[in-house]
Order: sequence, then structure tokens, then C-alpha cells
Amino acid sequence: MKIHEYQAKQLFSQYEIPIPKGAVADSPDAAKVAAQSLGAFPVAVKAQIHAGGRGKGGGVKIAKDLAGAEAHAKDIIGMNLVTPQTGPEGQRVKRVLIESGLEIEKELYLSLMTDRESAEVLIMASEAGGMDIETVAAETPEKIIKVYVNPLSGIYPYHCRQAAFGLNLGKELLKPFSQMLTRLYKLLMEKDASLVEINPLVITRDQELIALDAKINFDDNALYRQKDVAEMRDLDEEDPLDVEASKYNLNYINLDGTVGNMVNGAGLAMAVMDTIKLAGAEPANFLDVGGGATAEMIENGFRIILSDRKVKAILINIFGGILRCDVLAEGVVKAAKNTQIDVPLVVRMEGTNVEEGRQILAESGLEIQTARDLADAGEKVAALV
Repeated sequence: MKIHEYQAKQLFSQYEIPIPKGAVADSPDAAKVAAQSLGAFPVAVKAQIHAGGRGKGGGVKIAKDLAGAEAHAKDIIGMNLVTPQTGPEGQRVKRVLIESGLEIEKELYLSLMTDRESAEVLIMASEAGGMDIETVAAETPEKIIKVYVNPLSGIYPYHCRQAAFGLNLGKELLKPFSQMLTRLYKLLMEKDASLVEINPLVITRDQELIALDAKINFDDNALYRQKDVAEMRDLDEEDPLDVEASKYNLNYINLDGTVGNMVNGAGLAMAVMDTIKLAGAEPANFLDVGGGATAEMIENGFRIILSDRKVKAILINIFGGILRCDVLAEGVVKAAKNTQIDVPLVVRMEGTNVEEGRQILAESGLEIQTARDLADAGEKVAALV
């Protein structure tokens, strides 16, 4: 789960991580009031969406007076902001963050994330702050410092010193940097975050370390014990189909192709997507209904797939274990009739009660093509689209 920059900075403030003075506004008038409350100019007017690269798309502007803050807010609020992370469709801006300007001497990059490969917390830092870290990693990987922390033992001063020395920080900044990094680590662990990122982390002319930007992602599976974090979720920033699927415990990701997929098991779903591409078509979604799917879940899955107007055919690939093939077939028939499916349907199933399942499909009266194996299913659905 992602949150907005202003929400991430609220958490930073709770953990005593230095941030600029700022206020959120959802209208030009409110932006003017917020700018006035900061007491000095210039101020930054920053679009609040769940994507990076906002400045490149015109979503971050500097105002030198109240009229400028109001004018910039008027331009940004309501705009469809396109950045490298939003895709060409962009994201509508509903609010801005008004922040005090800083006299910046140097920009750094700092992040903490859970690293699956090492099963540790990875601290990443770089003197190339303010830039796309992906570009830095690809073109100048030697500029990225990596420090690994065992989550069972926690962060120690030597971890902080290693990162600080890698950033070539002066002696006067070693203590405040160590304090900041320790607090960021505490935030990551206590709030079940998967990523905490500051880009840029700035050194001001007064030799202060300030988090000029803030990004935090959270582990969805831990939200049940992070009630305050869950309340920060902004459904307007998420794909409507993803939101709808989450209501029924369906793992759904919208894609750009024309073949809708319904599969039980994430690994099997990935294999189905590969098969569709090998057959010459493109998947329209990733949809894992899980091993214990019910007829209701299958029906809701159908409804979500069909609400995507790009879908020209649907491929169902089920391995019957916990979910028996005859139960699946009954669910498919019921869902197809209830949703009045109007696109071709290809079904491939194997496992428990597979013959009974195939018989139910054959006797349903629906136009359903059955496939003998995964490759056959891919070829059939690719031919249909």
C-alpha cells in the first residue's frame, strides 16, 4: 500500500525525522492560506499523487509570493499529471503540499527496504540525490552504497557510520545522520513498511539534514495490525478494478492486453501469462482466485474481468486440489449465466474430479472451449483474439 508524501511526512514527524514546515491544501484559496501560515517565501507547491517524477510533469512549482502560491495551486489542482511512473494516462491531482523553501547545499538519496534475496533490511544511499535512483543504479552503480541490517539483531551505530562514510558526510553531520537513520529503521519495522525513501535528503547551508521528500510503502498483509496506516489508504489513487477485487480477496492486477485470465495460484497465473504471450497474444490481467475459491469468488472475478472493455476472450486455467474441478465448473457456469458473458471462454482444468467438471461444462449449453493442456489453451485463446 502506498501513501502520499504529506502522509509520509506526518509519520516522519512522529518519529522526529526533520522535515520542512508545510501544510496540505485542496483548493487555491486553501493553498494561499497555507503559504501565508508558513511565514516566509519562497514556498514549494507540490502535487500529491502516488507517483514519482512529479517535477518533470509540472507537478512541483516554486512560488515567491502569495499570488504565486495561489496561481500554482490553481494550475496543479485538478490537472491530469503524467510522470514516468503514472504511464501515459496520468493521475488527477486533488491536493497539493505547500512547503517552506530551503537553502540547499547538497542533495543525497537515502532509503531502507526489505530485501527478499538476503532476508535483511537494505539501507541504500547515494550522493546522487534528486535523480532517478534507477538511472544511477544502471549507469553509475558505484555511486550507490548498500548496507545490510539483520532484522533479528537490529541496527547498530556501525551500520550508520558505514552509510555516513559512504556519503562523505562531514564530522558535524555524523550524529544527526545516525539519529535519522536509526529512527527511519524504527519506523520501517514498527509500521510494517516495505520501503522508506527520502529523495532528496538535503544538507542545508546551516548544515542541517532535512527530508525534502518522503515515500513509504507498506506490506498489505500487515494492515490488519496497522489500523492508523490503513486509514491513510487513498482509493482514488488506485486502479478501480484492483480496489473492487480486494473487496472479495481476489489478487488482481490490471494489464494492457486483450486476454482475461482466471487462475488459482500465483505461480500458475504467471505461467499462464507467459503461455498467452508465447502464443502471440497479450494478457489483460493477473487474477489469482486462490486455492479455496468459491462460486461467489469466481462470479466476482468474472464480473471484474468483463468490466475491462479491452478483454476480447477469457482463459480459465485451474488445477483442482482444494478447489475441486466440479466445484469450479459449477461456479463458472453460474457466473457465466449471471454476468451474461459476451466474449469467448476457454477452460483448461486438471486435478480432483476433472471428468465431472468437464461434463458440467459440456452440458451447460454455454459456448465454452475446453483445452487438453496449457499450451493448447494458450493457442486457442490467442486464435480467438
